[in-house]
Amino acid sequence: MDIVKLKAYAKINLGLDVIKKREDGYHEVRMIMQTIGLYDKISINTTNHPSIKVKTNLHYLPTDKNNLVYKAAALMKETFQIKAGVYIHLEKRIPVAAGMAGGSADAATTLYGMNRLFHLNLKTEELLKLAVQIGADVPYCILRGTALSEGIGEILTPLPPFPACYVLIVKPNINVSTKFVYENLHLDTVTNHPDIDGIMKHIKEQDLYGASKLFGNVLETVTEKEYHIITDKKNKMLENGAIVSLMSGSGPTVFGLFDNVKTAEKAFYEFKVSSLGKQVYLTNLFQPNTKQSI
Repeated sequence: MDIVKLKAYAKINLGLDVIKKREDGYHEVRMIMQTIGLYDKISINTTNHPSIKVKTNLHYLPTDKNNLVYKAAALMKETFQIKAGVYIHLEKRIPVAAGMAGGSADAATTLYGMNRLFHLNLKTEELLKLAVQIGADVPYCILRGTALSEGIGEILTPLPPFPACYVLIVKPNINVSTKFVYENLHLDTVTNHPDIDGIMKHIKEQDLYGASKLFGNVLETVTEKEYHIITDKKNKMLENGAIVSLMSGSGPTVFGLFDNVKTAEKAFYEFKVSSLGKQVYLTNLFQPNTKQSI
């Protein structure tokens, strides 16, 4: 029996702008994506039975075709006529329904794992074409690192690594529907758009503070209005020394960037004992081709 064991890394949005709603119903976006050191663990075993079996540590997650891991494995089996079955164990640590692309990261890692397990020797470009068939964030989760994401999220431009810092992740005890957020986003009333070009300029100059001042997420106009706890979390981040605090994706996760580890650790403990955070993690930025852990 062959097996691969991999880590599926979460992402945050350093900038998220929505340009327009397309005729096909999708929204065109322009985002700065950043991988962080928080990850799920995935192991994939070959089996003699041709089926796909998924097991996870969270009882409420689906383990059938409604799980993106299952979809990724099925896509690889169908595309490359793989006869063997697979048993996939998914250990979730990334908050679920949290705006951190946890499901997309798991799907991307499954594609990568199937590629390795069955010696398909697919290049990154080929994996990206498969990834977009599963979801808009999955191609980025193949690429990882710091990147500009455009279109519906599938047009990717790698950027220089974002300056090193510490990342505090806090998710409250609520879930937010991405569909609800986009359905209630009224672009004609949004007056404050993040300066994506400016953020990229400061990233190239390795200016942590200059880039942070320009962060923004237009989806906050919907989610913060509906859930005031998100605003409370952002304010508490700043009160505890974060140089910037922002909601990731459609929420409800809020992150803060810190330039000092002691300040970050103190803020971490403040959130752990408060009622503002159900899941709290302190981590760092992740860049591909580096060995990092949390």
